[in-house]
Amino acid sequence: MMSEECIQVDENDRVIGPLSKRKLHLWENIKKSMLHRAFSVFLIDCNNRLLLQQRAGTKITFPLFWANTCCSHPWHNKDEMELENALGVKRAAVRKLNQELGIDPDQIPLDAFQFLTRIHYKARNGETEWGEHEIDHVLILRPPKDVVVKPNPNEVESTRWVSADDLNALFQNSSMNGDLIAPWFELISKTFLLPKWWGKLNEISQGGMKDEQIHRLEL
Repeated sequence: MMSEECIQVDENDRVIGPLSKRKLHLWENIKKSMLHRAFSVFLIDCNNRLLLQQRAGTKITFPLFWANTCCSHPWHNKDEMELENALGVKRAAVRKLNQELGIDPDQIPLDAFQFLTRIHYKARNGETEWGEHEIDHVLILRPPKDVVVKPNPNEVESTRWVSADDLNALFQNSSMNGDLIAPWFELISKTFLLPKWWGKLNEISQGGMKDEQIHRLEL
């Protein structure tokens, strides 16, 4: 998968061209301001619980870190680069939710996804040669029915469903409990999800709360 052609972008999310996943995640390239497009899905069920995944231990970047439901990259192709109504990243999200969590695409129609905003962040994976430098398109997914989840062990170590209170507790107790938290997940959750979005899920499901700004966030 490290040879997949992802979408290299500038700081305003304008496409520069295709580049391999490997090159885009090497810290030596990130230090030169190399940047790519990504997406983060927050799947929230009918009981207002968020599905989290613990990334597989074999992952190159941030192995065994807890993250939101699905975090990945659209490919550099016509279908996954379409910007209208965020269709490109939504299609990529359907593909990855099936690959990582075994969620059948029929359970998650494109109109169940809502684009909320974009964040620009950079994070190194400890002292390794790998990191992330992304314009991350954030999607809230509220399927019409609760989904069947069949995690792929090559991608996902574990899953859990959490309420807003559970998520707050996870962040507060992560150091004591030894839980590793993915940086993008923490940034999005603390800046937007918990203080602004969780209490307005019905409005979001109707297409409200969209924000076209690119928010520059730092850890």
